[in-house]
Amino acid sequence: MSPQPRTRQPDRPATESALQRAALLLLERNGVLAGLNLRQVAEEAGVNRGLVYHYFGSRRDLLRAALRSNVAERISDFAPGRSMTAPGRYERFFRTMLTHRQAAVLAALLILDGDQAVRMIPDPAGTRDRIRRDMDAGVLPDDLDADGIHVALASMIYGYMVLRDQLAGELDVEAADLDEQVAATIDRLVRALAHDDVSNG
Repeated sequence: MSPQPRTRQPDRPATESALQRAALLLLERNGVLAGLNLRQVAEEAGVNRGLVYHYFGSRRDLLRAALRSNVAERISDFAPGRSMTAPGRYERFFRTMLTHRQAAVLAALLILDGDQAVRMIPDPAGTRDRIRRDMDAGVLPDDLDADGIHVALASMIYGYMVLRDQLAGELDVEAADLDEQVAATIDRLVRALAHDDVSNG
C-alpha cells in the first residue's frame, strides 16, 4: 500500500487576503441586508470553508480584517494631501475616499454593529496639528474649533460615500456628476471659512 500524499498547507497570508477581498466583493455585489454568507466567501475566494473559521473565527472578525487591510491600503493615498492647506487637503480627502468608498460603507456597518475598534480618524493629533497650522497661517480663522471643523467635514464626506448611489438615483443624476458637484461645494465651504474673518472684520 503506497503512502498517502501529504496535504499541502495553504499559504495563510494569501488565503486571508483572498478571503478579505471575497468578503468585500460579495458585500458590494449583494448588498448589506443579504448578509455575508461565509460559505459564499470561501467559494468566491476558492478556498475551503473551514479556513474562514480557522483564520478569522467569525464574520465580524473577517470584516474587521478586511477593513484594516483596506485602511492600510488607502492610508498611503492620503499622504500627499497632508502637506496641503485645508481647501486642497479636504478636496484630496474627498477624492481619495471616492476611490475607497467601500471602506466607508464597511466602517459604517461595523460601527452600527457595535465594533468599537474602528477608527474614523486614524491620526487625531496630526489632524489637529494640520488645522492649527492652517489657523496660524491665516488659511482658517484662528477661533475655529479644530475638532469641530474636521468632524463636520469628515462626517459630510463619509456620509456622502455611504449614500452616494442612493442620492444620485433620487436626484436622477449621474453619480460621477454628483461627485463633482459635492467636491465643488465642499471646496466652497472650506474656502468660505478661510475668508470668514475678512468678511466679518
